[in-house]
Amino acid sequence: MMLPRATYRLQFRDGMDFDRAVSAVPYLKRLGISHLYASPIFKATTGSTHGYDVVDHYAIDPVLGGREGFERLSTALRQAGLGLILDIVPNHMAASLENDWWRDVVEWGEQSAFRNHFDIDWRERLTLPVLGRTYQEALAANELSVRLDRRRGGLALVYFDNSLPLHPRSYSGILSRVDDPLAAEIVQHASMATPGSAAAMHGRIAALLSDEGPRLRLEKTLAQLSGDPQFIDQVHDAQPWRLVFWKDAKKHLSYRRFFEVTGLVGVRVEDDTVFDDVHRLILELVRSGRADGLRVDHVDGLADPKAHLDRLREEVGPDVYLVVEKILVGDEKLPTDWPIQGTTGYEFIASMAGFFVDSAKAAELDRVYARCAGVTADLEAERRAARRLMVRDNFETELTALTNLASELAASIGRPLPPDLVAQAIGELIVEFPIYRTYGTDSGMPQRDRDLLSAVAEEVRATGENVGEAALDFVLRLLTGEFAEGGAARASDFRTRFQQLTGPVMAKSVEDTLFYRYNRLIALNEVGGEPVTAGSLTDFHARMADQRRLHPDGMLATSTHDTKRGEDARARLYALSEAPEIWGSAVERWRALHVSRIKQLDDGPAPEPETEWLLYQALAGVWPAELSTGNAAALGVLSKRFAGYVEKALREAKLRTAWTEPNEPYEAAVNDYASRMLSPDNRAFLDDFSATLQPFIRVGALNSLAQTLIKMTAPGIPDIYQGTEISDLSLVDPDNRRAVDFEMLATRLTSSEPFFSENNILDGTAKQRLIADCLKFRASHQDLFARGSYVPLQVSGERSDNLVAFMRVLGDDLAIVAVPRLIFPLCEHTLRWDDSEFWLRTHIGMPVGCEDRALYNLFTGERFKIADRLLAAADLFGASPITMLVSRKRG
Repeated sequence: MMLPRATYRLQFRDGMDFDRAVSAVPYLKRLGISHLYASPIFKATTGSTHGYDVVDHYAIDPVLGGREGFERLSTALRQAGLGLILDIVPNHMAASLENDWWRDVVEWGEQSAFRNHFDIDWRERLTLPVLGRTYQEALAANELSVRLDRRRGGLALVYFDNSLPLHPRSYSGILSRVDDPLAAEIVQHASMATPGSAAAMHGRIAALLSDEGPRLRLEKTLAQLSGDPQFIDQVHDAQPWRLVFWKDAKKHLSYRRFFEVTGLVGVRVEDDTVFDDVHRLILELVRSGRADGLRVDHVDGLADPKAHLDRLREEVGPDVYLVVEKILVGDEKLPTDWPIQGTTGYEFIASMAGFFVDSAKAAELDRVYARCAGVTADLEAERRAARRLMVRDNFETELTALTNLASELAASIGRPLPPDLVAQAIGELIVEFPIYRTYGTDSGMPQRDRDLLSAVAEEVRATGENVGEAALDFVLRLLTGEFAEGGAARASDFRTRFQQLTGPVMAKSVEDTLFYRYNRLIALNEVGGEPVTAGSLTDFHARMADQRRLHPDGMLATSTHDTKRGEDARARLYALSEAPEIWGSAVERWRALHVSRIKQLDDGPAPEPETEWLLYQALAGVWPAELSTGNAAALGVLSKRFAGYVEKALREAKLRTAWTEPNEPYEAAVNDYASRMLSPDNRAFLDDFSATLQPFIRVGALNSLAQTLIKMTAPGIPDIYQGTEISDLSLVDPDNRRAVDFEMLATRLTSSEPFFSENNILDGTAKQRLIADCLKFRASHQDLFARGSYVPLQVSGERSDNLVAFMRVLGDDLAIVAVPRLIFPLCEHTLRWDDSEFWLRTHIGMPVGCEDRALYNLFTGERFKIADRLLAAADLFGASPITMLVSRKRG
């Protein structure tokens, strides 16, 4: 297997296509990465900004350059000695008429050859949530009409921009009122059509419609008929689908969706035929050597992740790099029997939180948060409230389907249970679920998952929610595979759908709700993280040891297209935990300056103190280090970016506004407040904010270097998200998906300034050069990082909490990494790391066998000698704020 040395994630679309990627290849080669890691490249819906809404698995998206453009990129990568990892999306596709499979299902219903490609409940008509009001209201308002589809050749029911194909068998009933030769010919062709001959039918009808005179007469007749609601209703009733109000989709939907997105329909890749169809082009690219690795999107959404990965591994062979997008929570471990290299590395982000957050000042931060934001709520109660909101409201259709299935199974064995108690049991189990999902199959439930379900059930009983014991026990039997009576297949279906639901509920309730409600330290509010508990150094070393032991080739991420903020924004905000009182006092000053901007609305002040706390913290994370408070143009650019974030943060919190029910007066008031913060004439605030932020900016920049060096050297494959090799102060998407200036990055990489000059540190150039130097060293010491042991090093002395060190060692090769942490006192007035008094009497202890080794600082070339198995911290942090000692000279 050609293991990556480092990957570089590139977001295609929004200006990034294959030819632009080709132009970036020389820079990526110089940076030192070994593999380009591409976002989905297959044909997606028109205007897609991300590519996860695939409409054709057989085609590479023409907007990116199509197959020819892909070949040019592949060739350029091969010539540069670089590999390619593709992001694939097996769980879902776009529920769009641009998707030929979906269009065929809409047109032909259960007769479609693709009826089993999608996860649809065919016990009812397919629900299409495209209406802006209820069906009856749309019907009464004459918003629906039957029209000729001239381009495709057929009849359609049209609702604004939606032109929905009608079932050919319904043509005769629709056109029976029309005395027209063209109508008769259309009916004749449609009556003989089958799903397999549909293309020919549509072609013949399209040819008929090319004759303008007869077509216009028929169009006029259909327009007149469409004015009759009864006619439209009869047409609608004759279809294999029914139209529903989009807001009602959360109450009932006949197909599995991706999270809450009705525009993405679940795909049944557990079916061998569907697997083959979805992966045909993917496997061709792998087998032809055009792709060296695959990243599987949302693996927890699949019916049976292990079975899917086993099949995928069998198809691609043992030498293809394979990772999955999987969120590990807390101490959760990836299943060891999955045939993959690891995850895409969100757990590494959580490890960094424990590394840089000052847990000794947690109580002080709590007090400041309570004082400034007025928040004293129980976090676990908030978490449960967010999950109950998701389960009983946003995912009501999924809960109802599970309830009906469980109730039917209970009744089938003569032990009927009240549906409301069944729903409560299912809902409360999901509310208390601590991880994304379990992995039970027809072969049984793994013991660790049985133990987990047992513990979750005990939590449910302890909450006092009055869950019926009989209903709870029955649901647990279904989940653990203990339902031995008839209906085992349906019991298995229940387990699968439950397991496919817990992950979306976790993601939407925690990542996309709680993380916008509980804003104590938003650097912790990250995918896979915890908003309070950041962990410890002991936890960090344990995670790295586990990574080395279990998945040494998994990815290490610090930013992705889905992270809540950029890695350098997070590194800066960690520093707030070191000086809670300084930050809290500043927030109180700023609130006083803006008190006149608070609007008193009927539902409370806008913004409320908690939102003010969030706004100042979010702005601190994104504030450019070089920004002058007198630069009106730069403030305008920042204000526009910030406004998008504010809208998303308010709506994701789902407290006083939401995406589905916007509270316009509230949003306008908060937006006015946020806009005022960045107004050029608000100099009193801007000057105070900028001055207060300076020590946090300095600490954040040094945290960033430390974080980057750890990622470059810890067990795993470092992943670099596009543009984050320099300072990454982005907000949540779409802000973190802005175009990258590769020409600027290439120029930065050749900077002639000293490596660790203040300018280079603050603007991220030092970070970029650090990455390049580390990757160059990794290229010549691949075995050291692929197979070398991970050894935490003991730090002793007065500043033992401010220094962390570890060693990678394999035979005679070694690399010693030492980085500072919690150094706000050093940076309060200037950018410093080399205070010998601060580091005095602090040492790193070395293992036996390291004596008399000649070591060199990889970044400065300084020579070091280990004396008495000790390294003095004061010596390490002289010329560089972070240190990597290696047993060969630089270069």
